[in-house]
Amino acid sequence: MAGERQARLADRIRVLIAERLEKGLRDPRLGFVTITDVRVTGDLQHASVFYTVYGDDQARSDSSAALAAATGMLRREVGRQLGIRLTPSLEFILDGLPENAGHIEDLLREARERDAAVAGIAASGTYAGESDPYVKPREDDDED
Repeated sequence: MAGERQARLADRIRVLIAERLEKGLRDPRLGFVTITDVRVTGDLQHASVFYTVYGDDQARSDSSAALAAATGMLRREVGRQLGIRLTPSLEFILDGLPENAGHIEDLLREARERDAAVAGIAASGTYAGESDPYVKPREDDDED
């Protein structure tokens, strides 16, 4: 039951922060930020907000600084909208999902290339012995 409440609260926090960021903060450092996930502790006192930023490393660092500066305002907004007794503290964490996905894509591409090379070698290869190395049962002669 507590897990369900955590999940509902995390989802609601994600929506509230995303809506607030969509309306815009008055910080020119904030880039194109996407809230990917929110995880709330079991006692509902702390929320880790995972986000990604579209752009280069400079955009990521600027957006990180902007979110750190706006943490208090976003927490106040979340507390006002949730209406619960204790508002969880917010921690913004840059999500490494796009970099991991790119790395995995590179590994899959390399595996496909290696599979194609092995398939090419196998297609041009010949058997070391007979083409069918399995022992077959003897056929009886019907001369008797």
